Parts: sequence; structure tokens; C-alpha cells
Amino acid sequence: MMIQQLFSEFEQLKIAVIGDVMLDTYWWGNVSRISPEAPVPIVALQKNELRLGGAANVALNLVALHAKTTLISVIGDDDEGKKLLTLLQQQNINTDYIISSHERLTTNKTRIISRNQQMMRLDAEISTDINENLEVQLLNHIKKYIETERPKVIIFQDYNKGVLTQKIIEQTIEWCRENNIITTVDPKRKNFFAYKNVDIFKPNLIEVKEGLNMLFDEVDMHLLQDVHQQLYQKLNNKVSFITLSEKGVFYQDQNTSNIIPTHVRNIADVSGAGDTVIAVASMVYAITKNMQLTSEIANIAGGLVCEEVGTVAINKEKLFAECERLIED
Repeated sequence: MMIQQLFSEFEQLKIAVIGDVMLDTYWWGNVSRISPEAPVPIVALQKNELRLGGAANVALNLVALHAKTTLISVIGDDDEGKKLLTLLQQQNINTDYIISSHERLTTNKTRIISRNQQMMRLDAEISTDINENLEVQLLNHIKKYIETERPKVIIFQDYNKGVLTQKIIEQTIEWCRENNIITTVDPKRKNFFAYKNVDIFKPNLIEVKEGLNMLFDEVDMHLLQDVHQQLYQKLNNKVSFITLSEKGVFYQDQNTSNIIPTHVRNIADVSGAGDTVIAVASMVYAITKNMQLTSEIANIAGGLVCEEVGTVAINKEKLFAECERLIED
């Protein structure tokens, strides 16, 4: 498929993201001296900025590529939650299936940055699982969304903040299989092996080591193929898609496997890169079912967002230009 045709088909996709949403708060300032009270820098704050993080950043990346995007989650019924909903709506992300609960706290990660370097991060969050009542409400929202919208893909974005319980995961995957909906997941340690029968399972290398209790330093094709076999035996997943940091990405499906090396970039910040990779991979795979092409494009997208400071969504025009330049038809 030609790159231009593929990108034109993005806007036909209807996709939902289920998972832990976050508000990313950035405080920008200058450091000119050390505090006389303690050996820490004094940051003279100049401006602050609110951005979408976690599952919300995955949704933002989907919208940036013009997919029809819905976010399904539970947030706090608080000021941060209201700010989060406003940001989502401004980006044309459907918030009809988000539950605001007074029993939860909206996750807010505050980063203090000077000279494009992160000085400190402050996290406000509740990371325990949602209670049974919220679990039932969320399952009802998911069921209604699937029946009403008939999406092409559902993405699980798990940050271990309590939205994705085992029951939510298992029931949603069952409904997706019944309705021929592609499922992709960006997992974390807690629910690592709960995502049985997903289409694309996308951990990073650290998560693989933790999840499979493996110890290794060097990464090669033989090792990664063994990792896939271990994942497949536990998950029955169609595709293993593993991000390898500066070494690129690895994929293995039923027929093929490959390591796609990274392209040389001026890396400024890796935060949010995984969100971009799962979003782009889900879209390309939904259209093409071609994991080689999916991996190449997602790898390029992940590298591009690392050139920016903070959590940012992929730029469609930049991604298209890089794909045209780097991928052979």
C-alpha cells in the first residue's frame, strides 16, 4: 500500500482507548542559584502548561492522525478532572464514556523544567483498583460503546493506576472477539498476563524482563523470538511488538519476525513515546494487517516525538514526510 493512500484512510478509523488518563502539568522556569535553605536549585517559574497524559495522550495521537477517537476511563470529580475533560473536548476527543467519580483522584503529574531539563516531578494520584460499583459502570459504558459505535480497534493503555482491572480487561477482550474488533495493549507489570487473546501485545524491554523474570544484557533476534514464544504461550496473542529503546522495535507475528532499527535523532525527551507508538501501530495494523509496515511507521513516529520536550502528539505532516523518505514502497 502506498503511504499516501494509507494516511488518507486514517480518518475512516473509529478507535477507543481504555485506560488510565492523566493530566500532565508543566512548570517552566530558569535556575540561577542554589537555595540557601537546602542544596537544591531555585527555579524561578515563568509559565505553566497543561497537557494530556497517559491514555489521554494515546487518544491525542489518534486524533492527530485524524481517527475518530473515544476515551473510556474513570477520573476524579475534581478540578483537575474538569480541566482534563476540557482539554479532551478541545481536541475533539469523545468524552461521553468517561466517568467522573468523587471516590477517585484525577492523576496529575507536575514536571518542573529548566533549560529543557526536568528538575523534579510531583505525582498526585490514587493507584488502587476502582471499586466494584465503578467497575460495573465502566463495563456498561464499554458495552454501550461497542454496540453503538462499532469501532475498528480498542487500545488498552495500562499505567497501573487502577482503571484496568482484570475483570474489565477480560470482559472487554471477550466482547471485542465477538464483534471482530482488533485489540492492542501497552501493558504494565500488574496486569501483564491478564491480556489473553489480544491481537498486539506491546511491552517495552524493561516490562518484558520484569514480566517474564528474565535477565539479559544483549538483545538479538534469537532472544527476542524466545521472548515471543514465552509471551504467546501465556497470552495466545497474535503479535508481539516490543520497543527496544535506542535499538528500535521488534515484532513477531504468525509468519514473520524482524528488528527494525531506530533512525538517528536528536533526542530531547522520551516521555510519551510509548503512547505514540501504540497509537500509530494500532492504526496502521487496523488498515494493513502488515506488521513490517506497522513496525516501520510506529518506529519512525516514536523517534519523532522524542525530539520534542515533554509529552506531545505526533505531527501527521512530519510523520508522512519521514515515511515517504525512509520507507521503500
